[in-house]
Amino acid sequence: MVLFHYALVDDLITTEEFERRVEEKIDECGDLLDEPTAAMLVVGALGRQHVKIRALSGKSSLFCFFARVIDKTEPREFDRRDGEKGCVATLLVGDETGTTRVVLWDERAGAVLEIAIGDVLEVIGRHPGKNMREIYALALRKASCEITCTATAGGNAAGLSTEPVDLDVILVGMDAPRTFTRRDGTTGEMMECVIGDAEGTARVVAWVPDLLRDIPAGSTIHITGAKPDRRSEGRAYCIDETCTVSRSDTLVTIPFAALASVSDTGTYSVRGEVKAVQEPRSFTSRDGTASWVRNIRIGDGDEELKVVLWGEKALVPVLPGDRVEIFHAAAKPGRFGGIELGVGRGSVLRIPHEESRAITFTGTIIPGNGCTFIDDGTERFLVTGDLPAGHDVRITGVLCGSRIIPEVVEPADKDPDQVAARLAALAARLDTPAPP
Repeated sequence: MVLFHYALVDDLITTEEFERRVEEKIDECGDLLDEPTAAMLVVGALGRQHVKIRALSGKSSLFCFFARVIDKTEPREFDRRDGEKGCVATLLVGDETGTTRVVLWDERAGAVLEIAIGDVLEVIGRHPGKNMREIYALALRKASCEITCTATAGGNAAGLSTEPVDLDVILVGMDAPRTFTRRDGTTGEMMECVIGDAEGTARVVAWVPDLLRDIPAGSTIHITGAKPDRRSEGRAYCIDETCTVSRSDTLVTIPFAALASVSDTGTYSVRGEVKAVQEPRSFTSRDGTASWVRNIRIGDGDEELKVVLWGEKALVPVLPGDRVEIFHAAAKPGRFGGIELGVGRGSVLRIPHEESRAITFTGTIIPGNGCTFIDDGTERFLVTGDLPAGHDVRITGVLCGSRIIPEVVEPADKDPDQVAARLAALAARLDTPAPP
C-alpha cells in the first residue's frame, strides 16, 4: 500500500527513504495512524497534495485525487499497430467540482470488474500528452471517504455510452462550413455548431453540413442518431449521413448560469447587461493570420464578469446598456486576476433583439484587418469564410445581426446599371458631411 502513494513522490526520494518517513510518522502518532494515512501525510509534507477534479488542468505532471464512480465501461480488447493485443477500460468519475474520465490500460483494465458505480476511489494518474480531458491511471484503490457528486451518467456528464441518441434541442449557432482533408487525401466538408437544451449546451460536428442547410440559428430541431463524442470536453456529438435533422415544435429552454457561479474552469452560458466596452484590438495569431480581440464587462445585479471576445465576435457592435447572451464559453483565470469568459470559436454571442433570417445579398468582398466584409455600396455586412477579395459575389445564407453566415457563394454577373447605381450611392456617402 505504501508503494501506491510513493508513485506521487518517486522523483523526489527513494523507496527506502519514503518507507522510513512513513514508519516515523506512525511512531510519532503512537500507532494511531494506519499506513495509508501516514503515507498521505508524508506525500503532503513533500508538497504533493490531493487535488479536486477542477484542478486537474494544473501544470503538475502527476495528480492524486478522490472521486466517486459515475459510470464505467467493460474491458475491451484491441489490436495494436505492432500486432500485439491491448486492453482498455474507462471510468467516469466526479466530485463536487466536476467530472473526468479515467482510462485504464492493459493489466489495469481488469480492475473495473471489481469496481461498482458509486464506489469512491483514490486515483494517481497523469494526462496523456496535452489532453486535459482524460487521466491515464497509474494506480487506484478504493477509499472510505465520502465524496459529494451531483453528476449522473447520462446527465451533464454525458456518461460513457457511445450509442446514438435522439435529441430535441435549440440550434444556438453555427460556423460556416469548412473543407478538411481526409487521411487518403480526399476532401470533404464539415460544420461546427452549438446546441442547447435543459441540460445546458453542447458542441456538434456535422460531417454532412447539408443536414443543417436552411435551418436558421435559434430554431428548435429534432436530431436522430447523434453520436456522443467522448474525446471532447463536456457534452459533444457528431452527426453524419446516418442521422436526420428536422424542425421541431418541442418546447426547449436553455438554462443560464448566475454570473456569481462562474468558476475559473468549465464551460458556461450566461447573460447580462454590458457595463463596459473596450475598442477591438488587432493581433497576429500563431499561424500568421490577422485577428481581433475585445474586452467587455457584463453585469447582473451586483455581480459582474469579464468577457473576452475573439475573432469576428470582437467586431460585433455592442454598447453599454445592451443585453447579451453568451453560450458555451470557456472560463479561465484572468491575466490580471479574477475570472474571465472567453468567447471565440465554438462559442456564441447573441444580442436577443437580433433575429436570424435567411438572406441573399450581392456585393463586393472587401478584406479588413482580421475580418471580411461584403458591400453593395449601400449596406455592408461582416461575412465568414474564405472569400475572394475584390470579387463581386452573390451570397445566400443566414443573417445574424451584422454578420452573414454563407451557405452558397457564387460569382455575381456584373450589370452595368447596378455598377453605376452602386458608384452613385458610394459617391453620395463620400459627399455626406461628417456629423459635428
